[in-house]
Amino acid sequence: MNGNTIPYKETVMIKTPSLTNAQKKYLRGLGHSLSPLVYIGKEGLADSVINAIDEALERHELIKVKIVNTDKISKHEAADLVPQRSRSQLVQLIGKTLLIYRRNDKKKKDQIKLPPG
Repeated sequence: MNGNTIPYKETVMIKTPSLTNAQKKYLRGLGHSLSPLVYIGKEGLADSVINAIDEALERHELIKVKIVNTDKISKHEAADLVPQRSRSQLVQLIGKTLLIYRRNDKKKKDQIKLPPG
């Protein structure tokens, strides 16, 4: 496998409604004070990283993912692949940090209340 190939399982694509600019702005405000919960490191975007992202999104809905010490995946590739593989939406890419959101319908009382779209 060469350095440009990113191994991953086939992902079932689920169409999620796009976030409006107002909703993204609101989520960016909420995400400002968050610390990264998941790091993409030397193994790149391995299944274990996607599983960690899934678990964090189940608990928090809005998380930061930081890309560190890797030449296996660029920040722009991560910005495309992480939302696809985790069924989430990219809110922001700033530096090497992704802010991603996935609504959690299981925890209605803890859901982030988005502004109308």
